[in-house]
Amino acid sequence: MKKILLVEDDPSLGFVIKDNLCLKGYDVTLCTDGEAGSTAFHTDVFNLCIFDVMLPKLDGFSLARRVRAENQNIPILFLTAKAMMEDKLAGFQTGADDYITKPFSLEELLCRIEVFLRRSSDTVPSPLKKFQLGNYEFDYTTLTLRNEQMEKTLTQKEAEVLQLLYYNRHRVLKREEILKEVWGDDDYFMGRSMDVFISKLRKYLKEDPSVQIVNYHGVGFRLEVIAP
Repeated sequence: MKKILLVEDDPSLGFVIKDNLCLKGYDVTLCTDGEAGSTAFHTDVFNLCIFDVMLPKLDGFSLARRVRAENQNIPILFLTAKAMMEDKLAGFQTGADDYITKPFSLEELLCRIEVFLRRSSDTVPSPLKKFQLGNYEFDYTTLTLRNEQMEKTLTQKEAEVLQLLYYNRHRVLKREEILKEVWGDDDYFMGRSMDVFISKLRKYLKEDPSVQIVNYHGVGFRLEVIAP
């Protein structure tokens, strides 16, 4: 049974979400403030986190940072009433994988959860689990990017973007292709969040100038490895 940590300070909404997720066969731990959510995360093992942004004691962004400091792989989904693009981008920068804006349908939430849990449990065919990028080695199984000087554990979404770029390195990968494959949608906010993830990947790869994620303005991206 998949275990979900739900942190929502609205007791009515929290109960409705928990009740519906339990009916779908999930084991849900509900907390009503960020500090309680942090304590719960450190005392149990979860498959997915759902955090409201506006929480008492510890806000959702800060809670996500604590989670990411302990676990780079677990999917984090934000529930937010905010419509400002800056707030949504701030959420992605904390390491969150996606957001859903209130009010939302339970069907939409369930679909998002199923997508993330399926991606987290997907296995990559054996020959494709590891690949070399210049002097970097990337292991999708452990989400680890390493070279002689560093080792970085990527988030699930960072790993999916890098993997997708690598498998399509022979061509320019269109923006909408990346968005639909990794985010499941290609709206404006998703596009801005994708740009954040691309910037992070470029930062991780900057130690080897032969590895570049080239931006074809208005079209998409291509991962290029320049032979010495």
